[in-house]
Amino acid sequence: MSIGDFLISFVAGGAAYCLMELFYRRRTHISMAIAGGLSFAVLYGLYSRYEPGWIFAIALGIIFITAVELIVGYIVNIRLKLNVWDYSKLPLNLFGQVCIPYSAIWGILSYAILLVTPIWSNILVQINAFFA
Repeated sequence: MSIGDFLISFVAGGAAYCLMELFYRRRTHISMAIAGGLSFAVLYGLYSRYEPGWIFAIALGIIFITAVELIVGYIVNIRLKLNVWDYSKLPLNLFGQVCIPYSAIWGILSYAILLVTPIWSNILVQINAFFA
């Protein structure tokens, strides 16, 4: 994946995640665009290059997105004290930043990314052809 494809995927993934969050929570934060963009761009890159089976793709997505969420949560919520989210009242949480119920949601989202990978590849080809 080229740097341009990564950046386009990052922006699209960040925007898509913010829209999902606005629909679900009625609010979002720039840190969610960063976490969503990074998660989409990296998973898209891995899925398009290695074409994993759906079980592996979901497991990889759960691990990766949960790790991104933990890192962003540590920086944004714990160090900067912005309190963007708090999972401390949810079961099986770690420092209130990640939890098993949301990790399961990240698995569903990872499967959706796997499904849109060929479509997104075609979109990137068209974008690159337009700017060539």
